[in-house]
Amino acid sequence: MFYKELEVAPNSVGLLFKKNVFQQELSAGIYKFSPWEKVHIISLSQKLRSVRVVNQEVLTADNIALRFSFYLAYKLDNTKLFVDNFGIETDNFAVAEQQIVAAAQVLLRQKIAAFDSEKLNECRNDITDFKEEEFCNEVATFGLKIIKAQLIDITFPKSVQDLFSRVLESKIRATSELENARTAVATARALKNASELMKGDENIKFFQYLETITKIADKGKHTFVIGEVPTTKI
Repeated sequence: MFYKELEVAPNSVGLLFKKNVFQQELSAGIYKFSPWEKVHIISLSQKLRSVRVVNQEVLTADNIALRFSFYLAYKLDNTKLFVDNFGIETDNFAVAEQQIVAAAQVLLRQKIAAFDSEKLNECRNDITDFKEEEFCNEVATFGLKIIKAQLIDITFPKSVQDLFSRVLESKIRATSELENARTAVATARALKNASELMKGDENIKFFQYLETITKIADKGKHTFVIGEVPTTKI
C-alpha cells in the first residue's frame, strides 16, 4: 500500500494539520499518512535563540541622555500559542523577536529613567539582570520563554564621563590628603609622647648622647673630649 511520509526535524516540534485544521503536536520523527489524506506538518525549532540590541537612547531622571545595550536569549515554549500569534510564515520568529525586543526596551527605559545619572552606576546591579516575572509573563503570551535578559553596558556622553572622572579624582585626592593629615597627627603625637618620656630621665639622655656621637664618628676620624681634662700641679 502506498503512503506518504512527513517528518519533524530534530530539536523541533511539529504541528499536524488535517484539511488546515490543527490536530496535535508531534515530536521529532517520520510519520506516515495515506496518500489521499490532506495533511501537512509545520516544524518549529526549539533551539535557543538570542539577540543583542545596541545603542538604545534614554533620558535619566535628571535629563541626561545616554545609550544602553542589552542581550536576550529565548526559546520556543508553547508551539500552538506561538502559531496563533505569529502564524506559520517562514519569518514568524523574526516578527516574534521584534515583539520581545520592544518589550525589553520599554522595561529598561523605565528602569534607567527612574535614576539620576550620578546614581546610575551605583545602582547598576539592580537593573543588570532584568529577567523579571512581569517581563517573562508578557513574553510567555507569545509562546516563548526568556532564558536570559541582561543589560550589557551603559554609555554616558563624553562631557558627563569627563565630569565623573574629575569628581572621582577629587575624591581620591581628598582621601589621600586626609590620610596624610592623619599620619602627620600620629607622628606629632608620637614625638610628643617621646619628649614627655625623656624629660628628666638622665639615662635616656645619655643613650641619645652616645647615639649622636656614633653618627658623627661614622663620617670620619674624630677626637672627642668628654668631661673635664685633669690637670697636674707642678
